[in-house]
Amino acid sequence: MKIRDLLPVIDATVLCGEENLDQDVNSACGSDLMSDVLAFVKDKTVLITGLTNVHVMRTAEMLDIHCVVFARGKIPGEAILDEARELGIVVLATPHTTYTTCGLMYEAGIRGANERVGA
Repeated sequence: MKIRDLLPVIDATVLCGEENLDQDVNSACGSDLMSDVLAFVKDKTVLITGLTNVHVMRTAEMLDIHCVVFARGKIPGEAILDEARELGIVVLATPHTTYTTCGLMYEAGIRGANERVGA
C-alpha cells in the first residue's frame, strides 16, 4: 500500500512530506515507547504515536521509517516538522486514538510485526 492510500483510511492530514506520499508501507507499529519501536519495527513500517518530541524523529531515522502518524489530533512543533523534512519523512496527523488508527489500518490490510527484531 502507498502512504497516500492511508490518508482516507485514517482521516489523515499531511503535515509534511507531500512529495513522498507514493512510498510503499508494509506494516505499522503503534507505540509511545520508542524502545518498543526499536524492538519490533521492520522495513517499510508506519509509526503511529501520540508522542510529539524529537525522539520520535530520531527513532524513525534510525529505523528508516518513512511515515510517522501523530494520533489524537496532536500536532508536533515546527522543530520536529523541520527535522522530518530534512530526513524526508512523511508526517501525518489523525484525530483518531492510536488504538483506533491501528485498527483502521489493520482493516485496510496493514499488519504489525509479531516477533522481535533479531529474534
